[in-house]
Amino acid sequence: MQRLPNGQTDKGTQGAAIAMRGTNQSGMRAWNERLVLTLVRTHKALSKAEISRQTGLSAQTVSVIMRALEQDGLLQRGEPVRGRVGQPSVPMSLASDGAFFLGLKIGRRSCELALLDFHGVVRGRRVRRHMWPTPASVLDFALLASSELIESLAIDLQARVAGLGIATPFRMWDWAADIGAPEEEITAWRDCDIRSDLDHALPFPVLLQNDANAACGAELVFGSAQLPTDFVYFYVGFFIGGGIVLNGALFTGRNGNAGALGSMPVHAPDGTRVQLIDLASISVLERALIDRGESAEPLWSDPLNWALDADVLDTWLETAAEAIAQATVASLSVMDFDAAVIDGWMPPSVRSQLVIRTKAALARLDIAGLEPPALIEGTLGPDARTLGAAALPLTDRYMIDRAAQNGPAD
Repeated sequence: MQRLPNGQTDKGTQGAAIAMRGTNQSGMRAWNERLVLTLVRTHKALSKAEISRQTGLSAQTVSVIMRALEQDGLLQRGEPVRGRVGQPSVPMSLASDGAFFLGLKIGRRSCELALLDFHGVVRGRRVRRHMWPTPASVLDFALLASSELIESLAIDLQARVAGLGIATPFRMWDWAADIGAPEEEITAWRDCDIRSDLDHALPFPVLLQNDANAACGAELVFGSAQLPTDFVYFYVGFFIGGGIVLNGALFTGRNGNAGALGSMPVHAPDGTRVQLIDLASISVLERALIDRGESAEPLWSDPLNWALDADVLDTWLETAAEAIAQATVASLSVMDFDAAVIDGWMPPSVRSQLVIRTKAALARLDIAGLEPPALIEGTLGPDARTLGAAALPLTDRYMIDRAAQNGPAD
């Protein structure tokens, strides 16, 4: 497989959504194994007969594949289901210790590294706060934290760490003034290839994705929301960003920047034209608190429990909701999305309020000629970018990319 500039692997299958079908031809075992693992993960547990029915693979082919995956420690048997004619059905599910994945989130105010098992359960995490990220500090943190997390596993499981994914803002140097960092420290990111540095230092593949796209991908892989096949996604972090999902697959575009919604023009309350990032980012809330003479520390130290001035938060919510509603309408004029999903680095109660107010703002806008989208609350919150990073090696190594074209050729 050829590695692309952003660290993804080119399997020659990029394109429209796949049909979940296998092939009984020889030489296609790798595709079929990924297909089986993807289906089992989606349905939690499946019998051999159910997999054969869904994939079109022969019973013999499915038996061979599942036996191999079980021997490799990737699948485990459940309790036989009796009460039907013939042999009892044995459901197979992913083995939680079958594989492990590291996810690194590089944020403007903190870095986080988490270790996930094959079920997507976080087995451990490390967090380092900073006023701004530098390449050297991030690399140091990632190497130390990954070593600690891997060593926390039983010795016989440490070799099952399959890779590390990175979720990071692209073009960090464009926002030095907004972050409050010395320009020379942030511009060091221009000449840094953090994925390559980690890839050379670690014994497994390292992949990289824009942080908002990673958060969107995490909602697809780990989220619990009922999602349509086409939606636009907003993630409210230090800066707001976004993602696009088409035919159930994350669409990142040629340069990985698709869904860069923070740059979308919107109208401010005074009528001036600004970018979405200038109104709906948590950095705006941070600045408002500081201007009020209050500490912005709770925003970053405890994202699930904000103890903030109610008036400041209310003003920010109203402004952010109006701006996100405008961006939603603009997105609809380009692509016929069924929904807009809103998530972010914030307590669930604040996220719910943001969704409610965005719905109200959307109802006030002129959307003649457009179908109004559903507004859906995201489910992963502050963990979304870290989980999205860990999902990169999970998908790359074991699953079928929903953006794959049509599977292997017959």
